Amino acid sequence: MQVTHMNKGDGDISYAKNSLLQNKILSLGSSMMESAIDKIMLEVQPQSMGVADLGCASGPNSLTRVYEMIHMVDVVCCRMDRPIPELRVSLNDLPSNDFNLVFEMLPELYKKVNNVYGIKGCYVCGVPGSFYGRLFPNKSLHLVHSSMSLHWLSQAPRDLEPMVGTHINKEKIYISTGCSESVVKAYQQQFQEDYSLFFRSRAKEMVVGGRMVLSFIGRRSPDPRAPEACFDMELFSRSLMSMALDGLVEKEMIDAFNIPCYLPSREEVEHEIEKEGSFVVEGVEAKEMDWVSELSKFAEKIGYLAAKSYRAVMEPLFRSHFRFKPEVMDELFHRYAKLVDDCISEVSYKHIHWVFSLARKG
Repeated sequence: MQVTHMNKGDGDISYAKNSLLQNKILSLGSSMMESAIDKIMLEVQPQSMGVADLGCASGPNSLTRVYEMIHMVDVVCCRMDRPIPELRVSLNDLPSNDFNLVFEMLPELYKKVNNVYGIKGCYVCGVPGSFYGRLFPNKSLHLVHSSMSLHWLSQAPRDLEPMVGTHINKEKIYISTGCSESVVKAYQQQFQEDYSLFFRSRAKEMVVGGRMVLSFIGRRSPDPRAPEACFDMELFSRSLMSMALDGLVEKEMIDAFNIPCYLPSREEVEHEIEKEGSFVVEGVEAKEMDWVSELSKFAEKIGYLAAKSYRAVMEPLFRSHFRFKPEVMDELFHRYAKLVDDCISEVSYKHIHWVFSLARKG
């Protein structure tokens, strides 16, 4: 919980300066979000509306979706000819998130909301903590949103801890094409535990008729070892192993490191929703994002830009485990960038983003 956060501040390798792709992904669930708000206003008709953004991160993206949701509430209420409810907006992320940077942007948000929509009853607060557990009072939320967060696990799978001095996932940091079934099962078990707790927690916090719109990276293939689900992490494994060969990192440290994420299939997510039982799936969309196409719009090399994007997200994890000096961290992402450029012609960099729209049952 203390090390899973984006690079803080607004410097060259910060998340605030390297989250353009995440900003584009924010728009993927817009139609589902407006439909969800429409149904909340029609069925629940709240006078005071509880809204939560889970995994808000920091930087300009943190308030982009909040502003869009407020805009949608205004549009829906105008169409229904009813007053805009009081808005209670909670921004959630782990305690190590750079909330200070988020809070510095709040005056601009309030100014926009007041000047554009004339809304004075809008209250924004930060809620630090893991969304794999309770965060809010019972029946206090009407709308829950999360983007680019639910593919992160609460922790690396416990079953990958070394047994009798031997690491199970040697030379890799995630599921890989040729990994053992025990590695896959360890990740799947952690995913199931986390998602079960996520849906149980939200079921208690949401009102009947409340909606959730969740978007995250996933996969179409039923096999977690499919290249679409693990190739990015495979390149990081290769980068680290090449550094081990050059004496820049101990191989034992690589064997002991596993990234706490999991890219689920639609069926896996739907199974967890059905098993918990408090939500009905109102819509599912698979959105394809071609990272190469998006990054090629910029002047710099694609590998360099991909490395900067990943560094903004993953550097704290690497720094916590490997204790890399700054120059060694630079070398890791330099090698990753080179591998990306070398592999562009061979591998598809199209990521699948699932968008789920859920309703809280009565």
